[in-house]
Amino acid sequence: IPVTVIQAGPCRIIHRKTKEKHGYDAILLGFEEVDEKKVNKPTRGNFKKHNSPVFRYVKEFRLKVYKDIEEGEVFDVNMFQENEMLKVTGISKGKGFAGVMKRHGFRGFKASHGVHESFRGPGSIGQCATPSRVFKGKKLPGHKGVEKVSVKNLKVIKVLPEKNLLLIKGAVPGHRNGIVYLRKEL
Repeated sequence: IPVTVIQAGPCRIIHRKTKEKHGYDAILLGFEEVDEKKVNKPTRGNFKKHNSPVFRYVKEFRLKVYKDIEEGEVFDVNMFQENEMLKVTGISKGKGFAGVMKRHGFRGFKASHGVHESFRGPGSIGQCATPSRVFKGKKLPGHKGVEKVSVKNLKVIKVLPEKNLLLIKGAVPGHRNGIVYLRKEL
């Protein structure tokens, strides 16, 4: 079975937001502890305020099911079981500047019958004097990749708690050693 190895944690809860104080329920998770010299003073003060070590990556997660989660608690791979389905979100690999065929899957023009210099072009991109502009959202050449991508229904094949590793069936978005967010599929 082709699997992707993911280091899932340990992630520490830095701060808990409540509906009464902030208007919604959420937790602030920190991953990968670093020396406090690596962050600026305002960020350092934020960690100090919550009696937390300094983390390289911080992300807020809204809670649908609100449980008794306390600040300082640690999440690791023990919260996942084998054969469980996950939703994995990450930033896709960058592909640079791409034309419409590669970026949007356009077919291109035929290679004969009078066609010249526009085999891979987008074709017509609008009308004439009315509306006198190209509509927003028109599929044109541009930067491909480096976008938030979610892949659903990925199965956990094995959990290795001693190394904080998850083996997940299939591919996850992003480059090697990239940061991904794991959610249980409910």
